[in-house]
Amino acid sequence: MYVIDPLIEKQPYEFPYLPPYVGALRPPAEAGPDGHFDSIPIGTREFEAAHTYACVRRVLDICESYVGREIPWFFEPTHARLEIVPRLRWDNAQSGYGFLEMGENEARGEPWPFALNFDAVAHEIGHLVIFGVMGVPRFDPPHEYFAYHEAVADFIALIGLLHFDTVLDIVLRRTRGNLLIANELDRFGELSDERQVRLFSHSLRMSDVSAEVHDLSKPFAGALFDTLVEIYHVLLFERGLSDLDPRDFRDLRSELSEEDLQEQLSLSLGSNDRRLFALKSALEEARDLVGEMLVCSWEELEPHTLTFQEAAEALIAAAESGRARRFASSVIDNFAWREVL
Repeated sequence: MYVIDPLIEKQPYEFPYLPPYVGALRPPAEAGPDGHFDSIPIGTREFEAAHTYACVRRVLDICESYVGREIPWFFEPTHARLEIVPRLRWDNAQSGYGFLEMGENEARGEPWPFALNFDAVAHEIGHLVIFGVMGVPRFDPPHEYFAYHEAVADFIALIGLLHFDTVLDIVLRRTRGNLLIANELDRFGELSDERQVRLFSHSLRMSDVSAEVHDLSKPFAGALFDTLVEIYHVLLFERGLSDLDPRDFRDLRSELSEEDLQEQLSLSLGSNDRRLFALKSALEEARDLVGEMLVCSWEELEPHTLTFQEAAEALIAAAESGRARRFASSVIDNFAWREVL
């Protein structure tokens, strides 16, 4: 992959106009004498270029570690590399046949580049990673296929975020180890302190959402999040870090208010300062168990016939054949509760 910064204003790619870009370019970001890019000043276009590239590379590394092999670009027959455009005057971001383009948003009161938002970059690369493992539909797929893409691209961004040690520290300290309450982990694509693109932590079922792709994606994404949080809390219980076994409260969030959840779980955990590393270890293990089953499930799916039910069944099969086999029943229960199964 490579990064370009067009000298003149570029329009977003749209078929039949595809990479490579042939116009004049600004000079590329350059590494320091030690070969690293951490000397580039924040706030420069060069920093945006290096940051976008690093985010893309990190998400690929994570997904490839789960699937156990290199993930090819789905467009490789005609494009050898991914072209990354870190900044366009455009209130959107997109990935497609040979390209990744990041726009900007004015939620902060001034143009703010999506290139500096890990979630936004990771979500777009998530789409390309799914294509690379699962393949591309040979003909028009079911409508749920597109919603599945949105749900899973969101979740890949979340899994990627959980690979940053600073994020784990912030989340666990602010929640006292209780991930069933609202916290930074629930937010996706945060644009400002007040505005969020989507939330993972919700109680929406298939009967509660519309056919609009992003709305339709929410129950599936919610079930993935439920599974992550449940595995984490089970590990805490098994390791003597919590008195509450979440398997005894399958519908915990629907049975208790957020205040009740916070009181029951936070009091049982107490202050986690002394146990932060133990909590972090449990969250990292839950992250990797769910990440592995998700990425490995793609190899069992046919994109041109994919439905939510088939995707959930592939997740269960991946859990049963992998390290998460003892949590397969949790996957079943969470997706059944969301009315996916």
